[in-house]
Amino acid sequence: MKKKLTILFSIMFILVLSACGQTKSSEEATKKTEKSNDPKIASMSIHLTNNLLALGITPVGSVIGGDLKDFLPHVKEQLKDTKKLGVVTDPNMEALLQLKPSEIYVDEKYAGKDLAKYEKIAKTHTFNLDEGTWRDHLKEVGKLVNREKEADKYIQDYEEQSKRVKSLIDKELGTNEKVMAIRVTAKELRVFSTKRPMGPILFQDLGLQPANGVEKIDGNRPFEVISQEVLPDLDADAIFVVVNRDDKAKAAFKQLQETPIWKDLKAVKGKHVYIINDQPWLDYSALGNKMAMDEAEKMFTK
Repeated sequence: MKKKLTILFSIMFILVLSACGQTKSSEEATKKTEKSNDPKIASMSIHLTNNLLALGITPVGSVIGGDLKDFLPHVKEQLKDTKKLGVVTDPNMEALLQLKPSEIYVDEKYAGKDLAKYEKIAKTHTFNLDEGTWRDHLKEVGKLVNREKEADKYIQDYEEQSKRVKSLIDKELGTNEKVMAIRVTAKELRVFSTKRPMGPILFQDLGLQPANGVEKIDGNRPFEVISQEVLPDLDADAIFVVVNRDDKAKAAFKQLQETPIWKDLKAVKGKHVYIINDQPWLDYSALGNKMAMDEAEKMFTK
């Protein structure tokens, strides 16, 4: 009897494993089918590239960051099989032709005289990235690639995460504390405005209060160049600092940190200075903002 039961259980176990294997194979086959059905998209905008990545679509070709001469560091690994197509202001049309994409995504601001060339190569979609928000851009991409539900879910998850991170920041800083973001380059000190790329994530998504004068910065500019003597007037309770990647910029920030003006700042005394990377924080895209929010959540989780 025991022997029969052992055999019976063994058969049942094998059947369960077989069913699991078939389910896994079916899921993998579905994913492969979905991927094979995706259009071969060449993206002529790093922001459109990152919106595609947010929806699980890897473009076959993409322009690169102008200053970096490469893909942006936070998405470089995801684009390891993607063809480089030059910079947005000087695209490599020959490489684009060789790629034979089925569709081309273009930022109309930079399309210019090349738009007619793109249209001769493949079906071309133009986007006005100066209008609307990254959410609007993501939805527009989602509609084109038949992933509208995924786009809506991505945005919903981001909104929920933003509320969670806002709560963490409030615990650290208080609810009415004023913040600002600055950037240190080799030659100048900049304070970011409330506009993109930095402003929306701090002052809209996270609902933080801008430091004195930040809202008065020209609305058409992402930043304003200031002298270090102006820093105390901004009276920020917390400062987010972007330091350019080159050695001269790093040296400039180190020098700033040694000045009496910096040491006497409220944010410095309160130990509320947060060093952040230019990327993903300055990548105004669905993926860039999500990665920045991930960093913020980690930063303020105690």
